[in-house]
Amino acid sequence: MSTDSRHCGRIIDLHARRIFPGVIVVRGGRIQEILEDCSVTEPGYLCPGFIDAHVHIESSMLAPAEFGRIAVIHGTTGTVSDPHEIANVLGIDGVRYMQREAARTPLKIHFGIPSCVPATEFETAGAVLGPADIEELCGDASLIGLSEMMNFPGVVHCDPVVMEKLAIAKRYGKRIDGHAPGLRGADLKTYVEAGIETDHECCQIDEALEKLSLGQKILIREGSAAKNFEELWPLLNDHAESCMFCSDDKHPDDLMAGHINQLCARAVAHRVPLFAVLRAACVNPVQHYGLRCGLMRAGDPADFVRLHDLISFRVMETFIDGVCVAREGQSLLPRTVAASANRFLVKEKSAKDFQVTAAPGLLRLIEALDGQIMTGEGFAEALVEEENVMADPSRDILKITVVNRYADVPPAVAFVRGIGLKQGAIASSVAHDGHNIVAVGVDDEAVAQAVNLVIRNKGGIVVVGRDGSHSVLPLPVAGLMSDGYAEDIAEAYARLTREAKALGSTLQAPFMTISFLALLVIPALKLSDRGLFDGRRFAFTPLFQPV
Repeated sequence: MSTDSRHCGRIIDLHARRIFPGVIVVRGGRIQEILEDCSVTEPGYLCPGFIDAHVHIESSMLAPAEFGRIAVIHGTTGTVSDPHEIANVLGIDGVRYMQREAARTPLKIHFGIPSCVPATEFETAGAVLGPADIEELCGDASLIGLSEMMNFPGVVHCDPVVMEKLAIAKRYGKRIDGHAPGLRGADLKTYVEAGIETDHECCQIDEALEKLSLGQKILIREGSAAKNFEELWPLLNDHAESCMFCSDDKHPDDLMAGHINQLCARAVAHRVPLFAVLRAACVNPVQHYGLRCGLMRAGDPADFVRLHDLISFRVMETFIDGVCVAREGQSLLPRTVAASANRFLVKEKSAKDFQVTAAPGLLRLIEALDGQIMTGEGFAEALVEEENVMADPSRDILKITVVNRYADVPPAVAFVRGIGLKQGAIASSVAHDGHNIVAVGVDDEAVAQAVNLVIRNKGGIVVVGRDGSHSVLPLPVAGLMSDGYAEDIAEAYARLTREAKALGSTLQAPFMTISFLALLVIPALKLSDRGLFDGRRFAFTPLFQPV
């Protein structure tokens, strides 16, 4: 396919900070020259493509080529992607799988090296990436950095294995990304001084400002579960040079609706100056990570978009290496079917496996928070029948379980408030970061049915109704991704979300929320396959609190 072409429109020059009518001349997939031409009247604004500065493609439930097919519709030309979800299931083989699949899309997906597999020593994953594995992956020049160092206590307390991983990354000249929710003061200073350059976990602007003052770059995150844009967008007014946009985790129905272009529109609606917005959306990720994406300069790869306007940021066309890959809301890339890869060894469970024997004291509750991956901690009187603690939907106290999918062992069981189910259960094999099975339900029978449906499908999203009726979205690729088409997966996921809400859930994204109830590195209270965990003390905690 020829990539020699001329593109006329109003050119947004992010380097000279000006907009002018002109022509982009493309030869061999690169920009040969940009000419100012006052006679140009073609519609649209020509702008560098948008970059998602931190995303786990696996969370879209789409394999990389299908993710790319949809992302380009919204003007995304590149990503910085951490494959630690699949690495927790398949180890280095999972990273290589993502690289192979990403080679099937022109979207410029840049992978990092998962730094924390498993995320902690308090959970079971399908693989372990130790320092020797980090060294092997650092030898791959296409892997651009050490991805989010979630074990911030290990950094602060100089854990030898954690510090060795950081030292290896530095020796290879890799960028090092951070993940330190709520870390402040002297501990934060220690964390940053260890060489960690970014953070995407800020929920409060004062936390972000402190991290900026220490030299970190802040990734303003707006995903399907964690939504921090409204709190953090003011940073763009005074700190645009140190900000980027990211989604972190984007579910398929949300990806169909929009991507980084949506954040540009929202920022401009808040009256953030256009060039500050586009610096965060386009320039900073390319320059910080050294990405292969062009920034619309002579000699750059011809990666750019034509925008309908600078208010809605609706994308008319997307070009990667001079080839048009999307036009007017339609992807021009072919549909793809992903190769298979999985690890699922657990056997089906019975309702008795989820019984909890009563004990003295108050029942300790995980408090789920809508739109956040952080949780709270609560307490309540237990509802006890025949010495067993029961879920109590009338008080929004539900049973939650995490079932180890890599070995046939008893499940961990606790209780959660904030999910809102009045009947049935929901379950998923997307359970950060070990990706065991997480399920929440109103009784043991519904929980067991939901868990077993995930097991039978070797991964998936499940809704179980009051009468035992059920719906399943199979995720046969590592229990994380579908091997099918994006439109079908988005429709099925949206349908299951509606069904979960029909059972009483009031959450915006119930499956995304429960998937993070197993993520131990985010405070306050979480559940691993080994038990209830206090992320503030970084230690297990009992289910009952003595009065």
